[in-house]
Amino acid sequence: MSWRLSKTLLVLAAALHWSLVVFNNLFDHPTNLHYVQHVLSMDSVEVANRGSWRAIHSPAVQHAFYWLIIVTEAAATSLLWWGGFNMLRALKSESFGRSRERAVQGLTLVMLLFFSGFTSVGGEWFMMWQSGPWDGLDSAAHLFAIHGIILLWLGQSEPG
Repeated sequence: MSWRLSKTLLVLAAALHWSLVVFNNLFDHPTNLHYVQHVLSMDSVEVANRGSWRAIHSPAVQHAFYWLIIVTEAAATSLLWWGGFNMLRALKSESFGRSRERAVQGLTLVMLLFFSGFTSVGGEWFMMWQSGPWDGLDSAAHLFAIHGIILLWLGQSEPG
């Protein structure tokens, strides 16, 4: 029972985290939009960078990128809450294994956002790694790792 409770609480903790992230992105919209605008405009990469042609300066496209991030985070949040509550309801049931499905989807969505979105698109395509204060690759790696660990733990069978 404690193995199942551990998995459930970690999923609910992830859901709480992403609820706070979405809240902050909605209610402190300009702060995080500013970050996205700097990354997409590539205004802090090396001046002689031959990849600067990739920069996006259109405010409309920058806003669309930001909203795509927020919608993805909100979808992951919903899946994590849904999965966490399903797991909570199934703690003592034979259906606990099946109850994890939405949580797996939510964790996977977070990992895709931070690996594909932040690390690949932001980090490599927009060369965020050259951006000094706008380099979010360490944070992306931490979030990817944390959620990957929870996902791996979720997939482990319980003893007995």
